[in-house]
Parts: sequence; structure tokens; C-alpha cells
Amino acid sequence: MIKPAVILLSGGLDSATTLAMARADGFDCYALSVEYGQRHSSELDAAARMARTLGALEHRTMRVDLAGIGGSALTDSNIAVPEAPTSGIPATYVPARNTLMLALALGWAEVLGSQDIFIGVNAIDFAGYPDCRAEFIAAFENMAALATRAGVEGQPCRVHAPLISWTKAQIIRAGVRLGVDFGATVSCYQADELGRACGRCDSCRIRKSGFEAAGVPDPTHYRAV
Repeated sequence: MIKPAVILLSGGLDSATTLAMARADGFDCYALSVEYGQRHSSELDAAARMARTLGALEHRTMRVDLAGIGGSALTDSNIAVPEAPTSGIPATYVPARNTLMLALALGWAEVLGSQDIFIGVNAIDFAGYPDCRAEFIAAFENMAALATRAGVEGQPCRVHAPLISWTKAQIIRAGVRLGVDFGATVSCYQADELGRACGRCDSCRIRKSGFEAAGVPDPTHYRAV
């Protein structure tokens, strides 16, 4: 039985593992990346690599101009990417990003006749982001059931967030078991054009500590200091 699913694929460690998990669960995977005005395109290049190597049936990149809204260090070059731990919601939070990405995934899922969307959000490592919480995922799923033809006709879409309560070490171990090449992923908020990581931003620190905790050699390509 064919089970199509839309997988939000950023090119980072979490979304790559999520794609591998969906494939292992028997879904036919349609990968969706979003060019939203982020600082670099290296993560989109990585997403294309992950889609190919992890067996996505199709990979699309859609565009949303979140840089036109601004308000985030990831879309506004005038806001510095933090290189030290901060409290509260960090400057790298992108207003409405996951809401808009899930909306795009929902539209494509309905066209595909799919009732399943996968997103690699994680509430432990990214607790400062309000759109990475289980409450948000549940609320979006409820909204989707009301806002789509499939939903009102009794075929609502499920939003799977399999990593939401996992530690980074757990995610890395799962990815290793599923054959994810983490060296080909890009997580850094300010990677260069070759995808090399800065080693200083929140995402780099969390990623590095995750490999250490998992007991797995860190394959990340870092820029020379």
C-alpha cells in the first residue's frame, strides 16, 4: 500500500534523521525545502543531497520572503547571530517560520493525497522557539483538519514530530543506525558558501555537544579559525 508523506527538509541534522525515519517506516517520501531568505544557501544544497541519498521520491524547494518581514538574525544581516548562550527566545527565532512551512507542506500533502507530514522540530534543544513545542504541533494539526477539504471530508492530515522530545545524542544515534551521512548535513546558522560551520553559534554548539554525548565522531566541516 502506497503511503505518501511530505517531509520538511532543511538540510540539517534533525530533518535528515526525520526523513530517514519516515522512509524506514514505509512512507513514500516527498521532501520539501523552503528558501525563506536565510543567510546562506548551503543548507538548501545539503537538503538536495539528503533527498537524493535518503531516497526521497521527489524534492521541491519553495520560496517565501521572510527576509521581507525581518526580525530575525537568520533573515536580517543587521542582526548579529548570537555566539554565546542567551536566555529567553533567541535572536535566531524566525517569526512564523514553522507555521508557514507546515502550511506549504499541508497544501502539497493534500494535492498528493497524503495524510502525513513530518517535521524535525525538537523541544529540548530548541526550547526557546515557540514553534518547536508539542502544543504548537497539536494546534496546527487541529487547524489543518478544519482548513482543508481532506480534513472536512474525514481524512485529516497528521503532523509527525518524532524527534520532539529526544536529546541531540538520541537523534544522532538514530541517524547513524539509519545510515544518515551527517557530514553532508549543514546545521550552522552562518555557514559559508561551502557549507563549513562557524563552530560558535547556538546550533553549532548544540550539534557538537550532541556528537560528544552520543559517543560518535563529529563529521562536521568547520571553517579554519
